[in-house]
Amino acid sequence: MNLVKHRNIFFLISAIVIIPGMLAVIFFGLKMSIEFTGGSELEMNIPSVNMSRVKQVIESDNVKVHTVSMTGNNILVRTEPLSQDQKKKVVASVEKVYPKAKEKSFETIGPTIGKETGINALKAVVVASIAITLYIAFAFRKVSEPVSSWKYGVCAIAALLHDVLVVIGIFAILGYLFNVEIDSLFITALLTIMGFSVHDTIVVFDRIRENLRKNYSQKFEDVVNKSLLETMNRSVNTSLTVLLVLFALLIFGGDSIRWFVVALLAGIISGTYSSIFNASQLLVVWYEFDKKRKLKAPHSKK
Repeated sequence: MNLVKHRNIFFLISAIVIIPGMLAVIFFGLKMSIEFTGGSELEMNIPSVNMSRVKQVIESDNVKVHTVSMTGNNILVRTEPLSQDQKKKVVASVEKVYPKAKEKSFETIGPTIGKETGINALKAVVVASIAITLYIAFAFRKVSEPVSSWKYGVCAIAALLHDVLVVIGIFAILGYLFNVEIDSLFITALLTIMGFSVHDTIVVFDRIRENLRKNYSQKFEDVVNKSLLETMNRSVNTSLTVLLVLFALLIFGGDSIRWFVVALLAGIISGTYSSIFNASQLLVVWYEFDKKRKLKAPHSKK
């Protein structure tokens, strides 16, 4: 089985998965929780609730309502930042209309804290990416032929970026269709996915490094293909064990971590795919590009 031969098909599959998500990000954006935007979240249990009516009641107290969502009898209202006195007034107004209403939770985050959270999340992703590239370049420093060590790091980051874009795209679509919000758990999931993706990619790269030492006469693409076939079962089996645990968490873990688990599921599946079908294939593409460039160099000088 020659996986490297069909690399363009694998790249096309990645594009088909990523592009709709990126279009969703461009046109719909990501629904940010108050952890990033600042504001208040009030959750109440109200039997036979009407979302539009609740919104009208809250706005009658001169409170700006951003979104209202409902799960069963629980209604979640996002508003501008509220003080405790304002919150009590809002709850009292809702209870007048719905006597059986009960407050479940209330949280307020200022806009400054929300902005800092977003900036720190971005910094974490950037710093992790740079650290990963440097580590891989250092780990593969003795591999200079036929591909430089730093190129392994860049290809690993490209695969990692693939996984991050897949998950972000999925959540942009989920946000538009089901009002799923991005919170700090989502950032935690992204960083976890980055670590898992790179771990899987390094296993493949390490086997490529070993086979390059053993098979000096073989073509680079043949060495890469052999390495992929040798590590594929390990990568798939490792991912399956993780996925089984995540599916169990999705079923029994409860609402509080549901979307965190969904993000991990999407990321682990994408990470396994990109490690096998993208990262190493990119090395081959880069190798062939450099090879053609070197062959053309003498002609360009004449």
